[in-house]
Amino acid sequence: MTAQQNSSLASFTGDANPYGGGDPYADYRAADLPFTQYANLADRRLGAGVVAANDEFFAQRENLLVPERAEFDPEHFGHKGKVMDGWETRRRRGASAEHPWPTEDDHDWALIRLGAPGVIRGIVVDTAHFRGNYPQAVSVEGASVEGSPSPEELLADDVKWTTLVPRTPVGGHAANGFAVSAEQRFTHLRLRQHPDGGIARLRVHGEVVPDPAWLAALGTFDVVALENGGQVEDASDRFYSPATNTIQPGRSRKMDDGWETRRRRDQGNDWISYRLVGRSRIRAIEIDTAYLKGNSAGWASVSVKDVDAEGAGEWREVLPRTRMQPDTNHRFVLPEPAVGTHARVDIFPDGGISRLRLFGSLTEDGATRLAARHQELGG
Repeated sequence: MTAQQNSSLASFTGDANPYGGGDPYADYRAADLPFTQYANLADRRLGAGVVAANDEFFAQRENLLVPERAEFDPEHFGHKGKVMDGWETRRRRGASAEHPWPTEDDHDWALIRLGAPGVIRGIVVDTAHFRGNYPQAVSVEGASVEGSPSPEELLADDVKWTTLVPRTPVGGHAANGFAVSAEQRFTHLRLRQHPDGGIARLRVHGEVVPDPAWLAALGTFDVVALENGGQVEDASDRFYSPATNTIQPGRSRKMDDGWETRRRRDQGNDWISYRLVGRSRIRAIEIDTAYLKGNSAGWASVSVKDVDAEGAGEWREVLPRTRMQPDTNHRFVLPEPAVGTHARVDIFPDGGISRLRLFGSLTEDGATRLAARHQELGG
């Protein structure tokens, strides 16, 4: 079935064709989803996890959060049947021979801990390779529970769950996208599939909203890090890899775990602009080119902008254009703190960096605004 318009987002229903050989993604159904510009809050690199599921007979729940796209091997069978790269439950049955069908309320569920709590802008329920064994419909709820709750605590009667995606039909072998409008901070999700079936991947796109008390206890921290509430606002080029990689936790593990641009054939340069967690005093900078050897940036500079209440501000260079070495972590202590709300790294002329770290602390007004937003969003 072809894509249909629903609330300005393409939606898919019905079976995909049986696999006929060749590239299994050749007939995959997808759409341009505007909210995918936001970071994936359910990224394993941020600490996300599938903490429980009521059934995972055919395929394990943990597959939902694997960062790479789902793979399909038509010859791979195990003791329980076809091995699928996703979360797949057994077929539900009715109560008797007279009523062998699942009831309207029958469903399977999985509990997901977000890697970074935040405001969710959109969700992708990906049924790649589940062509005739996907769920008829899905629904998603969110909750805000502090600490490290157990599955039993999350399922307790006193936990308030907010509907983010109402029960909605989905299609097989498709990226089923749903825009979310709830202006709340969530820590956990409950994904339901009705009545049973398989889902390959779950992506939860949104904005990180950190705990102000935690950041205050840290004192000095990375004010642009994704897990602390930093965000990529724009980039000149995302040809080989996303700019968001530069503010992911930890060191880069391989070349595509950083940011690399296409080769320039003009006299320009490439750049990424960021929004910091809040108004901050930056004292030190790290620019890492790990695993970028013949393709690292030749030079790099860092600028800061202090945006006022009216949205005005000018870029001020705090690290002048500096030679970069391949596969090297470069550290710079600033002669004086740089105050700002936004930052920008420019690389010359092209190439890439793996990570950018801006170490500092929130200003008094930056901390006040962050605490107010945290409270406003129910944190």
